[in-house]
Amino acid sequence: MKTELEICKNCENKFEQAFRFCPHCGQQTKEELTVGVLFYNTISNYFSFDARFFKSFLPLLFKPGYLAEKFIEGKRLLYLHPAQLYLFVSVVFFFLLTTIIVRDQIQGLDATLKKTLDTPLISDSTRTKAQQALDSIKLDSILLPLKESGIPGMKAEQIKVLDSLEKDNGKRTVNKTLTFDFDEKKVDSLMAINASGTEIYKAMGMSDGAGYITRKFYAQVLKFYKQRNGGQVLQAVYDTIPISLFVLLPIFAFILKLLFYKRGTYAHHLVFSFYFFSFLFTLFSLILIVNSFFKVPDWIDWLFVISTFFYLFVAIKRFYNHGWLLSFIKTGIASFIYLMFVIPIAIIIVALIGFFFY
Repeated sequence: MKTELEICKNCENKFEQAFRFCPHCGQQTKEELTVGVLFYNTISNYFSFDARFFKSFLPLLFKPGYLAEKFIEGKRLLYLHPAQLYLFVSVVFFFLLTTIIVRDQIQGLDATLKKTLDTPLISDSTRTKAQQALDSIKLDSILLPLKESGIPGMKAEQIKVLDSLEKDNGKRTVNKTLTFDFDEKKVDSLMAINASGTEIYKAMGMSDGAGYITRKFYAQVLKFYKQRNGGQVLQAVYDTIPISLFVLLPIFAFILKLLFYKRGTYAHHLVFSFYFFSFLFTLFSLILIVNSFFKVPDWIDWLFVISTFFYLFVAIKRFYNHGWLLSFIKTGIASFIYLMFVIPIAIIIVALIGFFFY
């Protein structure tokens, strides 16, 4: 008897008509599209994600290395995929960071910078007093010998009048606000006549034949000078952090590969790193949330930060199945390399990107 075949509307592969689901893609074969079916699929997919997230949440926090271990063993549908979990938690963390901390820091930086640039480095009153004291010292050094020996043709009362006039003349003040190490008036006049960027950069101190990086530096300084807005630079730095973490995470996995080169492929270490970074973002998100409602002492926050080392230690012990001492030593080595070399270099790169491309 000939078996009747049907073509899947999703993947267009053939299968027997008796099948309720396509054996190639899994789509239901006889399902009619109704409002109920539409919302059932949406809700089931949403809660499928939620169910896997909540199943992954507690092991992520309280069972270091457990999720990575189970994923490598083959349980890849019961818990949330490591990359998916990392992306979800990192988005939540950076949203909280921007909402709770970054916005206030940017506003505070702009306000402080504006106040600093609008305020003379030395106030008029301080400058006046300093000038008076200096003139008084100069005047005394000239008049004192004359007072002692006497001035031919001048009486004592006339000398006092001269003294008074010289002191009044010394009360002149200079009202100049020092903000940048170049001639601001010249730069302002060049900008007023729409001079070329090269002319303005030279007025700021750029030498002839400067390269691309130097010109870019002066261009950014000029933009900063025009806007007096340091918050944009800070915002640009924060915006580049998520991108930099996509580089930092594989580097961390590479460090683990060097330390545990016999324990699986690089992909195994990448899975471990995804789950560990997801834990870090989850912990820091919880710290931000709690601190936004309660004034938590700094030492408690730092205690949680330090606890991440011991979390990594236990996770490495479980995932790589090493002894406690060897796991502790390798955890220390990985942490030292990452904190002392990788992160500082990343911070410098992020700061440069934020400055040059904001």
